[in-house]
Amino acid sequence: MGTEAALHPETIRRAPKVLLHDHLDGGLRPATVLDLADAVGHALPADDEASLASWFHRGADRLDLGLYLETFEHTVGVMQTPEACYRVAAECARDLADDGCVYAEIRFAPALHTEQGMAIDEVLEAVLAGFADGSAGTPLTVRTLVTAMRTSTDSLEVAELAVRYRDRGVVGFDIAGREAGYPPTLHLAAFQYLQRENFHFTIHAGEAFGPASIWEAVQYCGAERLGHGVRIVDDITTDADGDAHLGRLASFVRDRRIPLELCPTSNVHTGAAADIASHPIGELRRLGFRVTVNTDNRLMSDVSMTTEMEALHEAFGWGLTDMRWLTINSMKSAFLPFDERLAIIEDVVKTGYADLMEETR
Repeated sequence: MGTEAALHPETIRRAPKVLLHDHLDGGLRPATVLDLADAVGHALPADDEASLASWFHRGADRLDLGLYLETFEHTVGVMQTPEACYRVAAECARDLADDGCVYAEIRFAPALHTEQGMAIDEVLEAVLAGFADGSAGTPLTVRTLVTAMRTSTDSLEVAELAVRYRDRGVVGFDIAGREAGYPPTLHLAAFQYLQRENFHFTIHAGEAFGPASIWEAVQYCGAERLGHGVRIVDDITTDADGDAHLGRLASFVRDRRIPLELCPTSNVHTGAAADIASHPIGELRRLGFRVTVNTDNRLMSDVSMTTEMEALHEAFGWGLTDMRWLTINSMKSAFLPFDERLAIIEDVVKTGYADLMEETR
């Protein structure tokens, strides 16, 4: 791996990509934030597109998850009407399609968008409509993960919402927000309900807090995927000869093929890694973990799937063969039915990469 020639950014953009970890309220266009804020009288820290984008990027890059999350005050603040939620979702789908994404699971917390009176069902319906219209006529298949906030007490209600819309575009559930002090077991009732309903869920764990959070998410709550999960490296030791030794938890996560929804640039911004070159994704791949690559928050971290792949190409020398491997990993780990996953892998991902590889020979 990592032996292919340098790739042009346009080649990477055209490569089929699969995105499993992306927050709707973390991916707004700066111009849209300005428009929506103007319409509802929401005060922003900057009044032009470039300055506002720069403010979000500076605010996110403070090496602390809690500080990173503060920037969402302004994106969530302007997404309090059905029209705003619809617009943001439609633009999200179009932006991902333009970036070469062929499948995406976008997550958001409906309860955060009820400050002006919307019911959570109304919020979700507006977003689903936006995704459907924004992806129409593109190669992108987009699905929704409904998120509950780990700092709130309504996770069971939100889980029930996700299940109600399971046949209308919602494929999974998630909890997100401040990790330290809010372990996933606080929401055990929601996860047990989802298990009884044969429904999929992922859990933010191992981003700002170590293996204990991952252990609870997997062993108590039954997480199928780990949102980030990067701190699993804390359960891996390296001896004087450079040989890695996996602890019991790391071995379990690897052996069970529990997908890691890794978000390299975001992890650098929240302090989970010093830079891309030292990000554990290289070691986790080498050790055989189910690694996937994701954006997390495209606005806050100023990233796209293309720039994430570019950064990995530069840091590790990963080429199209590696990107295809990562993309298939992600598609295997998606919450779509198996036959639909297989069809996208065979008919879209493999054929798309085969065409690109032929062009670049």
